[in-house]
Amino acid sequence: MTDFLTSILNWIQSFVGNYGWSIVLFTVLIRVVLLPLDYKNRKGMRKMQKFQPELNKLQQKYANDKAKLQQKQAELMKREKYNPMSGCLPLLIQMPILFAMFAAMRQIANEQTVRQVFEYLQGNTPEFEGWLWVRNIWTTDSPFSAAAPSVDSLRIITFDVWQKVYSTLSAGAQADIISNISSAVESFQGTFDLSTAEAFKTSLPLIQETLIQMPNYQSALATVPGWSNLNFFITTLSIFRQYNGLMILPILAGVSQVFMTKMNPATAAPAQQGANNPAGGGFMKYFFPIFSVYICLSSNAGFALYWVVANVFATLSGMLLSAYLEKKDGETVQLNEVK
Repeated sequence: MTDFLTSILNWIQSFVGNYGWSIVLFTVLIRVVLLPLDYKNRKGMRKMQKFQPELNKLQQKYANDKAKLQQKQAELMKREKYNPMSGCLPLLIQMPILFAMFAAMRQIANEQTVRQVFEYLQGNTPEFEGWLWVRNIWTTDSPFSAAAPSVDSLRIITFDVWQKVYSTLSAGAQADIISNISSAVESFQGTFDLSTAEAFKTSLPLIQETLIQMPNYQSALATVPGWSNLNFFITTLSIFRQYNGLMILPILAGVSQVFMTKMNPATAAPAQQGANNPAGGGFMKYFFPIFSVYICLSSNAGFALYWVVANVFATLSGMLLSAYLEKKDGETVQLNEVK
């Protein structure tokens, strides 16, 4: 599934010519494909909302008799022709697809990051894939993040990605990389192997040590005078001359999450459940927007762009589907009155 979605995103990029806009189209495409499942989920939720008061009465009446409560609830749902799985099943079907989508985007991001690193190791300056105000879609949208990939972020990229990208380089490019590693690392013994995970453990430190000594990379990490190592109590931050963005996408992620939670009936369920538990409902109301900002500040701009587009699509589609279901329910009530 991941490879299939990766090929779709790359296919879109081959026409669009930009990964940022490709992610926008890719996200909309996936959400449109999943729209029937969203519709089924909302339809099930609306049906349950109609007899929720009766469920609450049963819970109060048989609070001390769990077996009787389960029996009465089952009878009520059978009478209302409601299947509890009608709300859960669509979500369960969506989850593997969405996880595969995340994995596809991460796979492409890792490959593009490795390509940029190998460009630096050859002594070149890579051409970043930008999007609007973002200089490099594969690093964080923030003035506290350089457009160039950070050395620390390389640890999470698995050896198979490095191996795949390295194998696509010309013999001359590979020779330049090995030569620069030999010049930068005194302990280098001429062995640079990316063929196995065990060999990669030895090669990654060589890559990192050489990268931080490359003049073009050092230039990419230059900070604005007076804005270096700013103390924010829990961390220190610097504003880079070649900063990657303006933190717009992480902020939009939080704002769009607020609107989605507030206006989307499908995401309002936790708040409704929290009606009898205000503390829990209030916590979730603020947790998800804050979490959205945090996760997008911890991820590349491509992922943040996906998050924002997905939230906006979910909000708009939720409003439209709810309006359609409301109209449909109204027509059903009128038809029953005529009968």
